[in-house]
Amino acid sequence: MKIKQLALAISALAALASSPVQAQAPVEIQWWHSMSGQLGEWIGGLAKGFNDSQKNYKVTPVFKGTYPESFAATVAAFRAGNAPHIVQIFEVGTASMMAAKGVVVPVDQVMKTAGIKFDPSVYVPAVSGYYTAPNGQMLSFPFNSSTTVLHYNKDAFKAAGLDPNTPPKTWPEVARAAALLKASGHKCPFTTAWQSWTQLESFSAWHNVEFATQRNGFTGLNARLNVTTPLHVRHIENLANMAKQGLFVYKGRNNAADATFQSGECAMYTGSSAAYGGIKRNLKAEAGIGALPYYPDVAGSPQNTVIGGASLWAISGKKPEEYKAVAAFYQYLSDANVQAKSHQETGYLPITSAAFKITEDSGFYKKNPGTDVSVTQMIRKTTDKSRGIRLGNFVQIRTIIDEELEQVWAGKKSAKDGLEAIKKRGDVELEKFEKANKG
Repeated sequence: MKIKQLALAISALAALASSPVQAQAPVEIQWWHSMSGQLGEWIGGLAKGFNDSQKNYKVTPVFKGTYPESFAATVAAFRAGNAPHIVQIFEVGTASMMAAKGVVVPVDQVMKTAGIKFDPSVYVPAVSGYYTAPNGQMLSFPFNSSTTVLHYNKDAFKAAGLDPNTPPKTWPEVARAAALLKASGHKCPFTTAWQSWTQLESFSAWHNVEFATQRNGFTGLNARLNVTTPLHVRHIENLANMAKQGLFVYKGRNNAADATFQSGECAMYTGSSAAYGGIKRNLKAEAGIGALPYYPDVAGSPQNTVIGGASLWAISGKKPEEYKAVAAFYQYLSDANVQAKSHQETGYLPITSAAFKITEDSGFYKKNPGTDVSVTQMIRKTTDKSRGIRLGNFVQIRTIIDEELEQVWAGKKSAKDGLEAIKKRGDVELEKFEKANKG
């Protein structure tokens, strides 16, 4: 019996000796994001593409709810000591992330430490500049950058007697088109998503006027809102009148309006260029894309719209090998072909000039008219008033704007009163941020 057991043991040792050495498990990092539906599938595809491209690292994407929910979850997780390695933060949270000392590891530091060449100049200036600190250091990795556009239903335009290949360019033209759409039977001629971003933030930059002082927050913490000008009052008043006439139908906060356009319920809406993928998949009609409307009598318009979407932030407190994984993932995402594919699938901007050239050379824009609108709007030369908006406590300010504009659309407040309330309440938030981050 003992001889038999000894023979089995020798046999087992021989098998072990002849077997290949077990491969080391890849370094795993967590990536929190806020993409759902078609965009969630895109995120999953990017993670899989990176994981399949090499064997040393593995990125695991985790959906953490909407942008505001994910932002709040990140703050809570960092305080609890269990934050992810990478988090996708929307542009509204940029100033707060920049001011959060010790929370993030700047993207150029992540890349340099990992020994990977990093050149900020390859990124589209309007994008990279937004995520760069006053000292020139790029703090977060540009990821899904978008801008505001006008989406419209070409079939609905045909039915209303409108030219399906000519979207309204000005706000008076939007009102006229909405009236014809209503007359043809549409109960929701026009709506908007992300009303603060489209109707106040991008609206301001598009008309080359300030949304806030201190160059929209870029040059000082003492910025204050500047949304009570005659132009701002005029625009919100016009939308309020359209709401009374049933030409503008408010469909809710954030991107709630996306679904109402994709279902065919609403015929036109201002929203993110990144809605392109969902519209292409879900709308049972032909869709068109136009530039954000403007007022033709305003000198200097149209100028350029502002950035939307989000960037990726590396959170502090992780192991060196985990930051190498983060750097490798950033490098993969920067690949021109990966970028071009993402741009073409989603409607997000190509964040590198090379990705834009690949897309243009492929004939994508000619085959898909309107898909270059967002790029054209963003590559114009920016001014001090149109570079972007970077304010502290911006999440809270957007909530205030939602609350006050909802009162205006419902006819409970005038446009002037609503905007004055936005300024008064918003400035309180800005003052809080300034005091908390002085020195």
